Amino acid sequence: MKFFSGFALKNDSYLCEKYLIDSEFNVAGLSFGAIKAVEYAINSTSRIDTIQLFSPAFFQEKSEKFKRTQLLYFSKDNALYIDNFLKNCFYPSNVDDKIETFSAKKDDLEKLLKYNFSKEVLDVLNQRGIRIEVYLGSEDKIVDTKIAREFFISNCDIFWLQNVGHFLS
Repeated sequence: MKFFSGFALKNDSYLCEKYLIDSEFNVAGLSFGAIKAVEYAINSTSRIDTIQLFSPAFFQEKSEKFKRTQLLYFSKDNALYIDNFLKNCFYPSNVDDKIETFSAKKDDLEKLLKYNFSKEVLDVLNQRGIRIEVYLGSEDKIVDTKIAREFFISNCDIFWLQNVGHFLS
């Protein structure tokens, strides 16, 4: 399995382990990693049976003002930004002491905020016979999961997880 980590995170696959398909033909990603997983799959010539998108970083409905504000807060104090980000990701649970972070780049945050998932790309992946699974938490404070669900529902199998946040805990 190939796993792509979330924004400013490393070794975070354990957050999704109870849902992960243990197969060499599976590609998965959490949050920002979901973007990377889709990009990897669309450009790959390797066999892929399933793509698992855990809490995909879905911000295409957000205003430019929202995105600029996020980038501004990150630029002013990225450590504080990441601390608040993690609190919101783990909600309604507490931040897990096992979570590993690294010094994120503003360019990565900008890519995350400005990325647009494409129905055409999802169609191509479906036509290749790739099953796309999307996992969304009902209490997610990072993305609007109802809007994300409506976007993905025509191309993907949706798993709506009750009483969990962005990190599905």
